[in-house]
Amino acid sequence: MSGLAPDAVEAVDVATAGLDAPLAALHLPTLRTNLADLRRRAGGTRIRIASKSVRSRGVLEEVLGPGLRGDETVRGIMAYSLTEALWLVGAGCRDVLLGYPTVDRGALGRLGADPAALAAVTLMVDDERHLEIAQESGAGGARVCIDVDASLRLGPVHLGVRRSPLRGPVDVEPVVRRAVDLGFRVVGAMFYEAQVAGVPDDVRGVGVVKRLSMRRLLGVRHAVADVIAGVTGERPEIVNSGGSGSIAESAADPAVTEVTAGSGLFVPGLFDHYRSFTPRPALFYALPAVRTPARGLTTFLYGGYVASGAPGPDRLPVPALPTGLRYLGREGAGEVQTPVRGDVAIGDRAWWRHAKAGEVCERFDTLHVVDETAQGPAVVDRWPTYRGEGKCFG
Repeated sequence: MSGLAPDAVEAVDVATAGLDAPLAALHLPTLRTNLADLRRRAGGTRIRIASKSVRSRGVLEEVLGPGLRGDETVRGIMAYSLTEALWLVGAGCRDVLLGYPTVDRGALGRLGADPAALAAVTLMVDDERHLEIAQESGAGGARVCIDVDASLRLGPVHLGVRRSPLRGPVDVEPVVRRAVDLGFRVVGAMFYEAQVAGVPDDVRGVGVVKRLSMRRLLGVRHAVADVIAGVTGERPEIVNSGGSGSIAESAADPAVTEVTAGSGLFVPGLFDHYRSFTPRPALFYALPAVRTPARGLTTFLYGGYVASGAPGPDRLPVPALPTGLRYLGREGAGEVQTPVRGDVAIGDRAWWRHAKAGEVCERFDTLHVVDETAQGPAVVDRWPTYRGEGKCFG
């Protein structure tokens, strides 16, 4: 557990003792504590929930309430697919911001034909072609948000993810003008500083990168908001920034109207080395021990739930209980078996955490929800994942 308190994983282990592995379990008290911590770090700035880091309607309803309406400080969803966004609107949500551009013509047509969805969904664009495809597909007049590159460039070095080609107000203005000319409603801009929100603090030199990145964005956010206001005649409704790892820093900018968070609810393995907050893991999965191939080794069934991103040890699931389990260098986490160094009896199980947050929900159809009761930790509910509801949004 990398020095983290084992209380939550021990609680889910006790509560699910009578269930067969593999299974996934969510510790509800820790989820609620994490949500409270996100609110605290946001300092009153509205939080939008990133669905890709959750992928369970039950969790979204726990955080946003029935109908996914939210409250004054936690409201709205950032979806990763337009098809998903339309589904969430059907479930009651009235504020869905796409985190990425879409060229799904069929979904755009359904958006344009649904007045409730047109009022609730905001498309993300960073190229005039996105606007043209949306209009050609029947979604003319939709709400749109401009994605602005928030990476840091030091000479030829690009620090951050490769997202939007728009770097600042000069790049943004022609896209805003084109959107207005085509009849779209430009309601805001997004700035996702991945090199701040998504990089642990133990990476060498990352502190300097984070400080320089946030300093640059202070001016850029204001300038882009001014451009949108100058073209549309209205101040942007949305100036979105941040992630679970940079909420406090982003919320401190007066130009920011909302911050995005999702991973901070579950706290996956990649979050173990942040200094800006206390990692409290809430989501775990258990695998059964099925072999003892040699003394000191145990093989578990399944386990190859490797996170997306650049391949490396940090993308592997993190053993949580019992402590001390270590991967074999030549095998790692396997497709149908995972051998490790450590002794677990055949028929027993071990608990892991995914390196990232929502991706593990693509592997399980149910989250066993564990709460503290008068009789001790117990499974109090079972929430389907997107997969459990038969949904695959890519």
